[in-house]
Amino acid sequence: EDTMQVMENAKEAWNGGMGVWPQMSMKERIHRVQQFLMELQKSRQDIVDILMWEIGKNKKDAESEFDRTIEFAKNVITVLEESENNSASSSSPFSSGWQSIGSTKAFVRRAAVGIIMCLGPYNYPLNETYATLIPALLMGNIVIMKIPTVGGLAHLLTMEAFAKALPTGTVQFVSGGGRATMPPLMAEGSIDGLAFIGGSAAADNLIQQHPHPHRLKLFLQLEAKNMGIFLPNLFQEKNEALLDSALDEAVLGSLSYNGQRCTALKLLFVPKNHAQDFTTKLVERVESLLIGLPWQKKTTTTTTQDKNDVTATRTTKTTTAYSQITPLPNHKRVTYMKQLIDDAVSKGAQIMNDKGGSIIGGSASTLMVPAVLYPVTPDMKLYKEEQFGPIVPIVPYDDSTMDEIVQYGRESEYGQQCSIFTSNSDDDIAVAASLVDQFSSIFGKININSQCGRSPDSLPFSGRRSSALGVMSVTEALREFSIPTVVAYKDKGSNTNEDIVSDIQKSSKFMESII
Repeated sequence: EDTMQVMENAKEAWNGGMGVWPQMSMKERIHRVQQFLMELQKSRQDIVDILMWEIGKNKKDAESEFDRTIEFAKNVITVLEESENNSASSSSPFSSGWQSIGSTKAFVRRAAVGIIMCLGPYNYPLNETYATLIPALLMGNIVIMKIPTVGGLAHLLTMEAFAKALPTGTVQFVSGGGRATMPPLMAEGSIDGLAFIGGSAAADNLIQQHPHPHRLKLFLQLEAKNMGIFLPNLFQEKNEALLDSALDEAVLGSLSYNGQRCTALKLLFVPKNHAQDFTTKLVERVESLLIGLPWQKKTTTTTTQDKNDVTATRTTKTTTAYSQITPLPNHKRVTYMKQLIDDAVSKGAQIMNDKGGSIIGGSASTLMVPAVLYPVTPDMKLYKEEQFGPIVPIVPYDDSTMDEIVQYGRESEYGQQCSIFTSNSDDDIAVAASLVDQFSSIFGKININSQCGRSPDSLPFSGRRSSALGVMSVTEALREFSIPTVVAYKDKGSNTNEDIVSDIQKSSKFMESII
């Protein structure tokens, strides 16, 4: 009953497109969202603390998530304002400029879709959710936001900021289990768009609840099984620095925030002849990671002095690092990690690092030591299933051919990103170029000598197959949650129509200048 009341409130706020928020000028909506951001920043420390306590994100990463969220929203607003500054080109879908096509004069601006259902993830509850919610609001949509069961406490601190800045009903919140609350809302038939970040099975099920699914405008960011591919000549002695960098990227890409990122490296392909040495070096790095609670930190002090000048002043440097491996959000995740590890070990893989996969702190704890598994083979669950946790699977491949890697990319359910680690040798460059060509129609992003990632937010973040539908960036997000509306007239050689349309534009909120 409470859930359906949320739907009624959203419909009243939308009012068939005639509600206060959708009828407000873009300029005024920008102002209101800026007010919201100012209010939200007052709660920065409280939200950072909640991200640490509820989902185990270390202090540095929690601060980064909050700051990146604010920066993303500000950059989206900048895109709108700069489009107005460049309106002389008359081609921006966000400006108030006109364009001429033959005798037709046209004003094109994007407008709201309607009521958007927004479901964000637990791992980046603020950043990923608001990267869809803020653009949707700016374009004039009404939003129903599902608060995640895990990772939802941060949103409780945003409600007051929304209430102060936006008209009543513009943003509606729904709590409780998603399987119980979301299907009835979708089945009611008034949802116009779905912004969903999570699993593909849940997305499919939710979409199917809509009585007219063809009407839904969809934005989906789903699973991934991103490969890290290490090419043979990287292991030559002269390329030691490149290999060290690649190993650092592999650890960061696999285990940043415990590997709980859709963009994490989730399967490492290493030449068979070098796999053992690679694994040994990777394990050294993994075992050096700080494991603990999110707010725990280690301070290191080092003193240096010029060896050639005994009278030189000693320089003291103090560095502070927070825990790099932190607790998983619940025991369900721990159980799944153990299932993947047990399956791999039963089929021939070994846990290569000390105490890998063990739990620190007793049976009630969810603090898991990362597990480096080698060799991982196609018959193991870990080869295809997304672990979304602190497991690093290493697959040895025959470097006389790239067939296994190409086949994996071609046949995988997912198509988000991959990373190719290469030397500058002619052979490696030729292989890397071939992989780029073959993977250009498979993955949304191909990284060279770096881990996978979404940033910078000005670039399109996309994917194929069961990894994504829609494109995320500060510009593309505005397009995802809007539809172009055209106001046009015929130039018949007199000024009558031009004068009439000019007067209309002066009185129209929809056509009003953004700046």
